[in-house]
Amino acid sequence: MDVATHGASQSSKAAASGWIGSALEYYDFFIYATAASLIFPQIFFPSNNPTTAIVASLATYGVGYVGHWGDTHGRKTVLILCMLLMGIATMGVGLLPTYQQVGVLAPVLLVVLRLIQGFAVAGEISGASSMVLEHAPFGRRGFYASFALQGVQAGQILAAAVFLPIAAYMPSEAFTSWGWRIPFLLSFFVIVAGYIIRREVDETPAFAKEDEEGKIPTAPIVQAFKTSWRDMLRVVCMALMNVIPVVATIFGAAYAVQPAYGIGFQKDVYLWIPVLGNIAAVLVIPLVGTLSDKIGRRPPIIVGALASGLLAFFYLYAISIKDVPLAIVVSILMWGIVYQGYNAVFPSFYPELFQTRSRVSAMAISQNTGTTMTALLPALFATVAPPGSTNIPLTVGAITFTITLIAAVAAGSARETYRLPVRDLGDPGAVPMAKPDYERLRAASIGGAAPA
Repeated sequence: MDVATHGASQSSKAAASGWIGSALEYYDFFIYATAASLIFPQIFFPSNNPTTAIVASLATYGVGYVGHWGDTHGRKTVLILCMLLMGIATMGVGLLPTYQQVGVLAPVLLVVLRLIQGFAVAGEISGASSMVLEHAPFGRRGFYASFALQGVQAGQILAAAVFLPIAAYMPSEAFTSWGWRIPFLLSFFVIVAGYIIRREVDETPAFAKEDEEGKIPTAPIVQAFKTSWRDMLRVVCMALMNVIPVVATIFGAAYAVQPAYGIGFQKDVYLWIPVLGNIAAVLVIPLVGTLSDKIGRRPPIIVGALASGLLAFFYLYAISIKDVPLAIVVSILMWGIVYQGYNAVFPSFYPELFQTRSRVSAMAISQNTGTTMTALLPALFATVAPPGSTNIPLTVGAITFTITLIAAVAAGSARETYRLPVRDLGDPGAVPMAKPDYERLRAASIGGAAPA
């Protein structure tokens, strides 16, 4: 096999690994998020006050985004470990006793397992994005890296699809007692599938070269802060865009289905909103990834941030007036289409801002710092807009738009990276390749050239 063919083969395997791995990991992650909105307040938290129960349940969503994995063991090893941690922790949630059975030990164990999930998912996107990016053909990094996020959306579809028939056809008492555990126990297959998929991908050429030259840092976190703190701060701010899926699937679900809010959406009906939004996202993501290879990373992120922030007002309004068809339409537009301007591009843009030797650490720390802030927002939303309060769409919508504005400004302040070769990524002084030369080399890479 020649170099070009081998490179193309590894590019495809890396993209497939990123897609399938992310789908499986985020299936695990989002079945927890779905259960946190639909069932956990009733079975894990000791409160007769519905507002307190909702806040306590959604706050556990926030602790899931702690931690990072380093750059010292390679992308492949880290991704296999992430998969194993996620699968084991998720199965553990499915085996937990309830508060009624063991008291306060139940929510304590729930939070511990959520933390383990958080370590795994924190390493997943940064590791998968770096691996796909470093294997990708020149001029197509945006397209290839977008597959990691397309897998995330597919995982969310799978998570909701598993809950849909259970919520629709299982008696409520059985669902509350044991039915909710089924999706968690299915994570056994994540452990098996994850190892089989990821062992087939080679370590990336960029990391292998650093290893051969003895440039692997013993303290990549120190290296990241020393050389890239400005870009890490930008990523923290851009990662606040996670407020959109939080509004769509976490607070939106609680607002729509929890009896205390009085909206009264049926659980099975509401679960179709994220399913349809994610189906649209799966179709849109590779198109936006390709667009970012043509016009740059910043424009799609800025437009996606501002437009999805504005649409959050209309989405929550549709829920408030109990209009299910309108809520579905606005959800698809906000989350499934417009938000993908950010979501499809950050897997290439974030790692492109950092050097190879500290790429995973820098991205994991900064992205998960920003995501942690937004992951705590559902509890804030439930506090500032509790059941019985007025103007919930305006209150939560205003907070959401302000956050997306911050993300857009951060993206606008970053340097453009799409015309830089891998060796120049993370160098603030690197000069982008001239547009005609870039287009010529990109066309050659589409024809099957090796990664560059």
